[in-house]
Amino acid sequence: MKKTFYFIRHGQTDLNLRGIVQGRGVNSPLNETGLAQAQAFFERYRSVPFDKIYTSTLLRTHQTVQGFIDMNLPWEQLVGLDEISWGIYEGKEQTPELLAGFEQLVAAWRNGELDVSIENGESPNELMARQQIALDHMLARKDEKNILVCMHGRALRIMLCLMTGIDARYMDDFPHTNTALYKLLYENGRFEIIDHYNIAHLEALMNE
Repeated sequence: MKKTFYFIRHGQTDLNLRGIVQGRGVNSPLNETGLAQAQAFFERYRSVPFDKIYTSTLLRTHQTVQGFIDMNLPWEQLVGLDEISWGIYEGKEQTPELLAGFEQLVAAWRNGELDVSIENGESPNELMARQQIALDHMLARKDEKNILVCMHGRALRIMLCLMTGIDARYMDDFPHTNTALYKLLYENGRFEIIDHYNIAHLEALMNE
């Protein structure tokens, strides 16, 4: 069985711009820039013969791939693609105190402490457990060969580790920005990244 996955992060939201922590529990829409990024991605990849679209359950991913949804492509939402829960940090501004907490958390993760989380939030290991369910679901659909997946920044970094067998402590080695693409080939039971952090579709927006 051979499949090609196009994984992208959602477009920009006002909360991204303002440095407000979003996470799984904050359902914010795209802003004007985010809609332009989504359109740029659509224009570049609309000719790809996608068999299926998968998104998280959050609005910002739905809006990012709306152009493809409007082509009447099959679309499914999976909770396993939702962003990590940032617990008590969600909806809060990134103050120096909160940023210090984030830095401490990310340092713990980098140290391999993947069961650590923000209070009332999710750890990388908890996130990977629900991501594995989503991944198994997508892989079980044998008739779906070209698959578009829209999800979230931190979750995407961890998903890339899960798919490629890289220890999740190295999640931050995968750069991401809004609508950046990672293209993966799945064959013989293994994933291979064949296009790494592709943002060519954003060049015109960056030059404006």
